[in-house]
Amino acid sequence: MNCAALLERFDVSRETLQRLEVFEQVIRKWNPKINLVSKSSLEDLWVRHIVDSVQVFRCTDPVEHWVDIGSGGGFPGLIVALLAADEAPGMRVTLIESDQRKSAFLRTAARECDAKVAILTDRIERVEPQRADVLSARALADLSTLLGFSERHLSPTGVALFPKGESWKKEVDNARQQWQFDAEPVKSLTEQEAVILKVREVTRV
Repeated sequence: MNCAALLERFDVSRETLQRLEVFEQVIRKWNPKINLVSKSSLEDLWVRHIVDSVQVFRCTDPVEHWVDIGSGGGFPGLIVALLAADEAPGMRVTLIESDQRKSAFLRTAARECDAKVAILTDRIERVEPQRADVLSARALADLSTLLGFSERHLSPTGVALFPKGESWKKEVDNARQQWQFDAEPVKSLTEQEAVILKVREVTRV
């Protein structure tokens, strides 16, 4: 999917698209140093990572506070911030990343893309509870582990958005042994068998 197709399919403004193009340049510059994404997926960066993150943002309406955990290369958290700059300028976006080098990348990318974010360099389980309206994580951990992070950082009325691959049903079944939760699968637009799980009302069994 090229830039023009992205603009049309997701109704992305030209200003946002320009920010995304700057972000693409930054990640290509940094990736050889700290391996933010795999070399093979870098060849298809727009679909595999950028568009995949845009669709996470599109899964919910603008909120007051969006928290992305294990932000790594900025997917989806920094993409969310870039979209929010134009579409939800009042939304606070917080990225949590324990790796110092990846946090340095996130700060550089946010500055060069003119994205307003708070970046917390610490372990997810040590950060003060965030009471997020939306909590997101991509390619971070299995669902049971993510629900533990949700219990700590998600507000009681919030929603968690977790992109998951073809084995998502098995992850949901396994997680139900430890957790009670409501999970709505939203079909992915970038991968046939994948979904974005919209998770609410997380409590321990």
